[in-house]
Amino acid sequence: MGDRKLLNIELGRISAAQYRELPESGLVLILDNIRSAHNIGSAFRTADAFKADKIWLCGICALPPSAEIHKSALGAEDSVPWEHADDTLTLVRELQRQGYTVLCAEQTEKAAELQNFAPSAERRYALVFGNEVDGVRQDVVDAADGSVVIPQYGTKHSLNVSVSIGIVLWHFSCRLK
Repeated sequence: MGDRKLLNIELGRISAAQYRELPESGLVLILDNIRSAHNIGSAFRTADAFKADKIWLCGICALPPSAEIHKSALGAEDSVPWEHADDTLTLVRELQRQGYTVLCAEQTEKAAELQNFAPSAERRYALVFGNEVDGVRQDVVDAADGSVVIPQYGTKHSLNVSVSIGIVLWHFSCRLK
């Protein structure tokens, strides 16, 4: 016997206004010069799914309202609060002053493998994701409190940034609940 797919009306999803009233998760995303509006839209949609508190769009990132962002965000750009910052490094330092632990999703010499990293429910995290070609800027990596890396076993050196956001947010969501 088959397994019937649920209809959208059966999923019990909340409105954008209700989303903004939910308790904070302690997670914010920092998108460091991500050039693709489709990747930005995917980040919004994933942030909505895992209840990120905010997205910071830094530098050259496309900004809502945008038809290209909306195409992949499917309206999540209206539920997840966002703000633009001209410079990622300045933002990282400000969030650290506010008590956030800043972690880069980046391949660094001292990065913790994601499956071995246990986030603390007592902390708030700002997760930095970098440009599609260059990754997170080195000065931002230097200023961050650490890095996490997604282990990869194939021939490629990286994942699409929107895929990385999904994997990292899933990990944090599972560990913090």
